[in-house]
Amino acid sequence: MSVVSGTKAKMASQKVECDGKEDQVHLMRSISLVPAISFIMGTMIGSGIFIAPKGVHINTGSVGLSLVVWVLCGLLSTFGALCYAELGTSFKKSGGHYTYLLETLGPLPAFLRLWSEFIFIRPAVTGYISLAFGHYVIEPFFTPCQAPLLLIKVASFLGLTLLVAVNCWSVSLSSRTQVILLIIKVLSLVLIIVPGIVALAKGKTENFQNGFNLEALTLAKLPLAFYAGLYAYSGWFSLNFVTEEVINPKRNIPFAIILSMITVTTLYVLVNVAYYTMMTENELLISDAVAVTFASKALPRMASLVPVLVAMSCLGTMNAGIFSVPRMLLVAAREGQWPTLFSMIHIRRKTPIPAVLLLCPLMVIMLARGDIYQLINFASFSRWFFIALVTLGLLVHRYRFPDHPRTFKVPLAVPVVFTVVCFFIVGLSLYSDPWNTGCSFAVTFTGIPVYYLTIKHSYIPNRWRKAINYYTSQLQILLEVVQQEVQTY
Repeated sequence: MSVVSGTKAKMASQKVECDGKEDQVHLMRSISLVPAISFIMGTMIGSGIFIAPKGVHINTGSVGLSLVVWVLCGLLSTFGALCYAELGTSFKKSGGHYTYLLETLGPLPAFLRLWSEFIFIRPAVTGYISLAFGHYVIEPFFTPCQAPLLLIKVASFLGLTLLVAVNCWSVSLSSRTQVILLIIKVLSLVLIIVPGIVALAKGKTENFQNGFNLEALTLAKLPLAFYAGLYAYSGWFSLNFVTEEVINPKRNIPFAIILSMITVTTLYVLVNVAYYTMMTENELLISDAVAVTFASKALPRMASLVPVLVAMSCLGTMNAGIFSVPRMLLVAAREGQWPTLFSMIHIRRKTPIPAVLLLCPLMVIMLARGDIYQLINFASFSRWFFIALVTLGLLVHRYRFPDHPRTFKVPLAVPVVFTVVCFFIVGLSLYSDPWNTGCSFAVTFTGIPVYYLTIKHSYIPNRWRKAINYYTSQLQILLEVVQQEVQTY
């Protein structure tokens, strides 16, 4: 979909004339190693560690098996993160999953990943994180009674709106927000870990007695336990969405990923040990806000502070998602697989405002209609299916282009094991939760006719094309956006 050239010239004329590249419209390389680490850890440490323990335990049925699942999820996520570190140093473009599928398996798988991300993955993920934020903000005011669901959703909507505004306003503001929220996240985990480990060291081990109840484990529930655990670890791929904005990506992307995975896996296992030290299995299962229940038992004087810290943690994860996913839409528009408007950047703020705003309506709809655990299962199938395809694409690309420059290269066993395990979990989940995973599967493949009708063969009527071009030019003027003037890949 071409954009009227006169509009671009009109918008460009509004800018201050300057010969320096920094004054031209493009995504700046402003993310150094520390912000890169905070970006990955800030995406991973969010609502998951405060919601997922219940989901893991429901589907394993015992303390010991739950802890084993947490360790295995950390190991599996580390394998996936290492694969993405190789991909991030092999391909210079932003866009994450979309870009890697486009470069390794072709345009159709890439478009389907983009389609599913836009239609339901990102709305569902943001929906359940924002709902978790709302729960932790509102429920302390109503304890021990149940908080009104409408009020929870209003708080969730306000948090979401705030972060959308931040990401439209400034890249540096969003980055600084992420660093500050990461500090709060780590503090919240330390407040949970320390009293739990101290109690364990003093001999409070009764909740670990008979920790492995294998009779409660069924093959049908096992993938759902992994989905819950992997949901808490999800986000290790977030830095790959913004490759073009990372300073020295060939060095900083692998370092940031490795350091983040080691730190987060250690923190998560210790947090779950602390949970089980201070809470019985029944207490964990009946709680919709595990950290609040933990604080009321282990930190009675600070119980009111923990929900605030957890809510801020959820904000950090939402912020990272709202920052990263619009870059996928931007790259897809640049590649001709998405409307041109969404490849554009604000002339002064250097933010992809159209792509950020495009995600908002579906996020709000998913927030208004969703339930946290249903949203997790609904989004997880398609997300992990495409992650498995990405690492399969890595193997295909290695085979087809053995001489392609790879600054960072993982052992062959890592992508092989990760890909096989992901496909196994995805396949088994169709049996475990056929409704949610089947719907996810069906919605994903609605993108096939869209691809062939609008991109592959482009059967869009000329009247529609003229209308699209007209409204694109008008929105350019309204939003003050133009396409990149500097190639950043």
